Amino acid sequence: MSSPPPNKKRIDADIIKLIEAKREVTILRGLNEFLVKFYGPKGTAYEGGVWKVRVDLPDKYPYKSPSIGFLNKIYHPNIDEASGTVCLDVINQAWTPLYDLSNIFEQFLPQLLSYPNPIDPLNGDAAALFLHKPEDYQKKIREYIQKYATEEVLEEQENPSSSSESSMSDFSEDETEGMEL
Repeated sequence: MSSPPPNKKRIDADIIKLIEAKREVTILRGLNEFLVKFYGPKGTAYEGGVWKVRVDLPDKYPYKSPSIGFLNKIYHPNIDEASGTVCLDVINQAWTPLYDLSNIFEQFLPQLLSYPNPIDPLNGDAAALFLHKPEDYQKKIREYIQKYATEEVLEEQENPSSSSESSMSDFSEDETEGMEL
């Protein structure tokens, strides 16, 4: 019988802390991969948006930083639009074991969304719009939220058959009478 990894207690504690903070956590494959539902910070153009953020913990966590990425699209200079990868210096270079997963969702991501860094962008278009046409930048964020980051959109992504394929509930009673199930 193999013993659990030395960081298991720390990972357990961090995930419990996220859940206690009323974060919705979905475990994917073991405790090293999971999703966290993240809401846009109040008072920003992202307010009202909801994203699923994937968290991958390296074997050396908490000594090595987690990698995080947005699963549904978000428009931001420091987030790659295609992959959802986040460019966060704090997470990548300044990470210390003193930080935990709740820091990511309560401080790092809200700060990143509130104060983008257009100087080192992963999304050049978003950076240019942020710098040169701030009103258009804000408008584009809201368009992305409507298209990709609402509770309804997430619901459709989780249950694709309910919208794209017909299910039994799509038929009226008389249409189903002659059908054999």
